[in-house]
Amino acid sequence: MSRDQIAVIVLAAGMGTRMKSDLPKVLHRVAGRAMLDLVLDAAAQLKPARTVVVSGPGMDAIEALCTRHPLKPNVATQKERLGTAHAVRAAEKALGTFDGTVLVLFGDSPLIQADTLKRMAKSVKGGAPRSRRTPTLAFLGFRPDDPGSYGRFVIGEDGNVERIVEARDITPDMDVSNICNGGAMAADGRHLFKLLAQVKRANSQKEYYLTDLVAIAAKTGLATTIVECEVEEPLGVNSRFDLAVVEQEMQHRLRLAALTGGVTMLDPTTVYLSWDTKLGRDVIIEPHVVFGADVTVADNVRINGFCHLDGAEVGPGCIVGPFARLRPGAKLVANVHVGNYVEVKNAVLEDGVKANHLTYLGDARVGAATNVGAGTITCNYDGYGKFHTEIGANVFIGSDVALVAPVKVGDGAVIGAGSVVTKDVAADALAVTRAEQKEITGWAKRRRVSQAQKKKQKK
Repeated sequence: MSRDQIAVIVLAAGMGTRMKSDLPKVLHRVAGRAMLDLVLDAAAQLKPARTVVVSGPGMDAIEALCTRHPLKPNVATQKERLGTAHAVRAAEKALGTFDGTVLVLFGDSPLIQADTLKRMAKSVKGGAPRSRRTPTLAFLGFRPDDPGSYGRFVIGEDGNVERIVEARDITPDMDVSNICNGGAMAADGRHLFKLLAQVKRANSQKEYYLTDLVAIAAKTGLATTIVECEVEEPLGVNSRFDLAVVEQEMQHRLRLAALTGGVTMLDPTTVYLSWDTKLGRDVIIEPHVVFGADVTVADNVRINGFCHLDGAEVGPGCIVGPFARLRPGAKLVANVHVGNYVEVKNAVLEDGVKANHLTYLGDARVGAATNVGAGTITCNYDGYGKFHTEIGANVFIGSDVALVAPVKVGDGAVIGAGSVVTKDVAADALAVTRAEQKEITGWAKRRRVSQAQKKKQKK
């Protein structure tokens, strides 16, 4: 085993009872991605040699996530939930004789940053030649304005961490630091499980606590250290309220990255981004826009207010909204205008297409420079299957048109307003399906007189 290699253990077996959910806590989403995925994403940047996710009995959904994630972590099961130290020990078999640096992370703390993890790993240097002062353990610490209920580190004169004191146990005579315990830790793999074997259940909960490693290491004479991080990184999720707090922090990060990258947001706090949203330069986003997963927006795009985009690709120079919805499979190639109350799903709109009002385009391709009138609908579903509509280039579609798929409209064709098109339309043809207009001279005036007389008679 290479001495500079890193292993990662992610604790994910918690029931999350305060979430009041059938979904395992670590699978709740932040910015559209499961918290466990976000923690694994951060760990992946360290290119770990081994990764183990500690799950609980019956948590098949966690195993499924691990199968999908690029890291392909092993899954170890904590058969009994007897505390955090007990959970780490459940990963021992999966790690085998690993003697590099082991990072222990929490699957419900999705704000942890890869740079912080790198600093933690570097501070321990598991497997490297050691001196008496080389830290065996590194603990994540942070300095909130109000320590509140967080555990605090007690640091000795030699700079070693002597123990962690829970907030409720702090007394006025204790010399505690203002650095709070962030939960995550790094350890030399040669010592980690030997230290864990010494953890006892001497507490009211009768559980094995990972924080007890601090005092055990101090008594053993092993050097320890604290790696500090930003105050939001250790935030964990134990309730729906916590989830909302973490979501807001993640949104702040994503918005800041977008603004720094050349995006204009008129009111950033009302724009919600997904973890994988890709935005080009000189994009303008008006208030109250929501980006779901897998959205790519090219340069010089304007997204007007109250739009929702999900699984969509928006090409350069497009204008979207206000009040537009782009669903999965929507692709606006370039300079496309999609206006108010227009919905696009699994459809390609080629260069210069305009669909400015009250339109649904689903399972379709619309050729370049085509104008789609207000109230146009592609009737793509017959109750059993989905069917495709093919519209050529330079087509003019009048208002209130229903295109009953499967159907093709040739280049340059014109569809008259109010038409229901059920057959293919040839290129450059006019298609009209409407009843002949009739006019009865004077009918409206005679009706008004008749109705007025009836009103008089009732009085």
